[in-house]
Amino acid sequence: MATLLPLLSTIFIALSALFVAVGWYFVSKRKIEAHKKAMFWAAVFASVFFATYLSKTFFIGSTAFGGPESVETYYRIFLIFHITMATIAAILGIIQLTSGYKNNLKLHRKLGPITSIIWFIASTTGIVVYFLLYVIYSPGETTNIFRAIMGVV
Repeated sequence: MATLLPLLSTIFIALSALFVAVGWYFVSKRKIEAHKKAMFWAAVFASVFFATYLSKTFFIGSTAFGGPESVETYYRIFLIFHITMATIAAILGIIQLTSGYKNNLKLHRKLGPITSIIWFIASTTGIVVYFLLYVIYSPGETTNIFRAIMGVV
């Protein structure tokens, strides 16, 4: 279960990014209803990702980096960049969903490209984090979130 949940959450965030790309394509072709449906599913997959991620973090713990010390500092810098992008993407995503559903198209059109790019960065770096934690290197210890991110208790 400790390795299944991260795999599932990574699949869901990849699906979310895929649906954002599809939604972006549809809106560029002026297929607004298809855009709305794609973005709805992008939000659903992002929500399932977040629920899965939180479940693992709260009930099992966070996985510390298990790779070599020579890579650890670079991993932590990369992880902090990912967390920053993911936080910004989540906030912008909520603003985008709200502005879209409220038909505030001026704001929605202005933030759409920025939000999508940041979402792609966040999801891609998240997938790389998964590979660094579970595929390329053996997982480190399961610990609290602060130690897993910063290496301190």
